Amino acid sequence: MTQTVAGLTVETLIANGIDNLYCLPGVQNDPFFDALYDRSDALAPIHTRHEQGAAYMALGAALATGEPQAFCVVPGPGLLNTAAALSTAYATNAPVLALVSEIHSDAIGQGLGALHEIPDQLGVLQRLTRQAERVTDGATAHAVLQSAFTALRSGRRGPVGVEVPTDVWNATVESSRGDLVAPARPGPAPDPAAVAEAAELIAAAERPMIVVGGGAQPFSSEICQLAEQLSAPVLAFRMGRGVMPSDYPLSITTPTGYQLWPHTDVVIGLGTRLAMAQSTWGVDDDLTIIHIDIDADEIGRAGPPAVGIHADLADALPLLADAMGESSLDRSAWRSTVADTRAEAETACAAALAPQYGWLGAIRAELPAEGIFVDEMTQCGYVSWLGFEVFRPRTFISAGYQGTLGYGFATALGAAHARRDVPVVSIVGDGGALFTINELATAVRHNIPLTTIVFNDHAYGNVRRIQHERYGGRVIASDLTSPDFVKLADSFGVRALRASTPDELRTRLRETLGSGEPAVVEVPFGEVPFPWPHIVKPRIRGLQPSE
Repeated sequence: MTQTVAGLTVETLIANGIDNLYCLPGVQNDPFFDALYDRSDALAPIHTRHEQGAAYMALGAALATGEPQAFCVVPGPGLLNTAAALSTAYATNAPVLALVSEIHSDAIGQGLGALHEIPDQLGVLQRLTRQAERVTDGATAHAVLQSAFTALRSGRRGPVGVEVPTDVWNATVESSRGDLVAPARPGPAPDPAAVAEAAELIAAAERPMIVVGGGAQPFSSEICQLAEQLSAPVLAFRMGRGVMPSDYPLSITTPTGYQLWPHTDVVIGLGTRLAMAQSTWGVDDDLTIIHIDIDADEIGRAGPPAVGIHADLADALPLLADAMGESSLDRSAWRSTVADTRAEAETACAAALAPQYGWLGAIRAELPAEGIFVDEMTQCGYVSWLGFEVFRPRTFISAGYQGTLGYGFATALGAAHARRDVPVVSIVGDGGALFTINELATAVRHNIPLTTIVFNDHAYGNVRRIQHERYGGRVIASDLTSPDFVKLADSFGVRALRASTPDELRTRLRETLGSGEPAVVEVPFGEVPFPWPHIVKPRIRGLQPSE
C-alpha cells in the first residue's frame, strides 16, 4: 500500500502514543492536516491562538505526564514563535516533538523571499533541540521519524525536531510500513568498579546528602528507600521537587540544604547538574561527590566528582543498593540534626516571607496531594521553590534554569489538558500573564479545566524590586498598566473571580477546583518581602582565607 509522507507522519505519531497534537495550521502544513482529518479520532488537533501556545502546551503535557508530546507549526515565524518554549523544554528535559514545515525544497537556501523563509531554519531548529533532521523525500521519511521517536525515548530526554518541506508532505512512500513504533536505545551500562567504589564511600559516610534534579522524577520510590537506608536528606530545588514527598522527614529544600551543606561529608547527585551546590555553595577536600547521570557531559560539569557513574538511574540505583548492602553505621545523630535544621530553616523562611507563604499555604490547603502546581517568574513563584509542599512526582512544574517569564499559563494549560484526572493550578503575575493570556480562548474552545491565579501588582514586580534594592530606587521600564483580569476572563466566557486575602482565595479555589471548566482568580497584590536573599546564598564551603 502506498501513502504520502503526511499520512506516514500521522500514523507514526499515533503508533508512538501521541494522541493530542498541539498545533496551528498554515499553508506549508496544509497537506499534513488534510491527512490528519481522517485520523483525528485517534490524533486530536488541539489548535491554539499563537504558535508559542501550541509549543508551551506540549511542554506542559510532557512535564505533567513524563511522556512524549508533539506540536506542529509553519516555518519561519511559526517556528521562531516557539523558540522560548523549545528552550524551556531543553532546560527541563521535556520530551517534546517539534514538527515544523519548511518552504519548498527547491527554494531552501536560495534567498528568494519565499513565504516564511528564514536563513538555515534547520540549523535554528538543531540549536533549540537535542536532535533535528529534515525529511527530504518519501524514501527518508520513515527513518527520520523513527530516529526522532527513538531520541525522545532514549538517554537524556529533551525536545526533538522534524522538518518537512511543503512539497515533501505529498511525496509518496512506496511501501507500507508496519514497524512504526520506534524502539528506545539501551542506556549505558554502569561501570561495576565505579558502582563498588561509590557504594564503599557512601557506606562509610556519617553525614550523607542526596541531591535530586529533574532526571530523578521517575525514581521516587527507589530514592526514598535509599534515603531511609542512609538517613540521608533529599535536597530538591525546582526540577527535583516531589521526588521525595514534602511530608517525609528527610525531604528538604534549599534553605535547609544550605545550612546542612558545611556539615555534609558525602553528596550523591542523582539526575542533576549539582550546579548550585558545587558552584555556588562551594566544596572542599572534606566533601566527597558521587555523581550519577544519564548524560556523561553533565558529570563533573560543576566540578570533578570523586566517582562519576554514567548510567540510567533505573540501572544504577539497584546496583548501588545491592553493592552497599546493610549499613551498620549509626546515623541517628545526623538524622536528628537534619530534623532540627529543617525546623529552624523553614520557620525562619516562613517568617521572613510571610505574605508569600500565606498565599501559597492557601493554594496547598485546597489543592489535593495529586494536584499539579505550575510556577511562574513571580514573587509567589520564587518562594514556591522553597516553601510550597509537594507530595507526588511531576506535580510541581517549573521552567528550571531557563526562568522563562510568561511560560506558565500556556504550559499549565497543556498540563491540565493532558491530566484531566487531577486539578491543575497555575500562578502568574500580571506581567507574565499577558504573554499567553490569549490562550484563554483555547481553554474555552477545548474546555480545559485549569484554574489560574493572577497576582496583579501592575508591575514586573521582581524587576522593580531589584531596581529598588540594588540600584538605589532608579526604577525604569518595570511599572505596568494591566487589565482588570476578572473582566478580561469574563470576556472570553471564562469563570472569573477575585480574592483579596488568602482565606478568600481558599474559598475561590473551592469553587473552581473540580468544576471541570477553566477559571481565573485575580489577586490584587502589593509590596512583599524580597525573596532572593533566601534563594541565592553566598559560598559557604571551600572559602579562601581572604573570603
